[in-house]
Amino acid sequence: MARDLRMRQTEAETLLWQLLRNRQLLGFKFRRQHQFGDYIADFYCREASLVIECDGSVHERNEQWHHDQKRDAYMIFSGLRILRFTNEQILDDSETVLKEISKYLTVK
Repeated sequence: MARDLRMRQTEAETLLWQLLRNRQLLGFKFRRQHQFGDYIADFYCREASLVIECDGSVHERNEQWHHDQKRDAYMIFSGLRILRFTNEQILDDSETVLKEISKYLTVK
C-alpha cells in the first residue's frame, strides 16, 4: 500500500519530498508514506516524532474528514505530533511551509 502511494504522489507531495529528502531540512531524516498500524502518514520524521500531512480537496469530504480524525487520534496517542498543510499552501508558499515545519524539528 505505501509503495503504491509513493508511486501515485500528488504534485504537492512530490514538491515537499524534494524539499525534505536527503536530510535537506536542518539535517533531519524524513520518510514518505510511512505506516503506523492501519494508517499511513505522508511524511514522518522519527527524530522529531513528527508527521506531516498534505491535504488535497479529498480531505474536505465528510467521510475522509472522519478518517483523518481517527488517524490523527491514533498517531497522537502514539506520541506523534501532526502538521497539516493544504496542497495549495505547499505549491504556492513552500518557503513558509518549511519554516513552519522547522519550528517542530527538535530531537525528542
